[in-house]
Amino acid sequence: MSAERLRTIAAGCLLVVTVTAVTLALTTVSQGSDNRPPSTRPRPYGLLLLGAKGRFPVASIPKVSSARQADRLQNRTARQLEDSCSPITVDLGDYCLEASPHVVPPEDAGKADFLYATKACATSGGWLPSAAELLGAANRVKLAGTIDQDETTASVDIDPTDGFKDRREMSSSLVVIRGGSASAGSEGVTVGSRGNTGAGEPDPVPQPADPLPESLQYVTVYDNHDKGGFAGSEPVAKAEIFRCTYPKTNRAKPDAG
Repeated sequence: MSAERLRTIAAGCLLVVTVTAVTLALTTVSQGSDNRPPSTRPRPYGLLLLGAKGRFPVASIPKVSSARQADRLQNRTARQLEDSCSPITVDLGDYCLEASPHVVPPEDAGKADFLYATKACATSGGWLPSAAELLGAANRVKLAGTIDQDETTASVDIDPTDGFKDRREMSSSLVVIRGGSASAGSEGVTVGSRGNTGAGEPDPVPQPADPLPESLQYVTVYDNHDKGGFAGSEPVAKAEIFRCTYPKTNRAKPDAG
């Protein structure tokens, strides 16, 4: 038998084997997929269609567990963890300011001096706002105002039964109306204090404390028809209307999407 004849027979055998293998493969896929048509989503033993650019569809790529965990934190989505202000405050960008003066309990009426206000705000998780923070919010917040202002835009006196007066409010900004170190207050010298006898120090002379000096005063501001304005200063020991400022926090919010 010639070499040409052997090559012809070998080629024919190879073609038969190839066709048989392809037929078996297609039969296996068809049986495994239950004759389901190709899909863009992966299915067991199914055929996956490629995209227009010959790529796997994004939906066919499973998300790893770390990515799923990154989408949610303590059962909250990223959108729910955005910084926000509480309903009783006004959002002023980087901070939140109480929409109305801080509520002082009836038993503390007349006690809301500078120390009281700073502690009350700190206890609530915030701080006493500076004059700049208050004045900058004059057209967004109803600051204390004069009796000739509209109560819809300013916090004004509307109860004539206890007098009818212009209003102003405290800020954390401080001024000194007299020079000298006395304006910074003093802890005094407590009775019983002793000097360093080894260094020849005499016993200090007892002195009364002055924790709230009259000459150290806080700046007050008022609405001034939404323009904001300074309303003089008051001694740190004098009670006055105040409101608190708070940082934005991650408060859970309904997920809109």
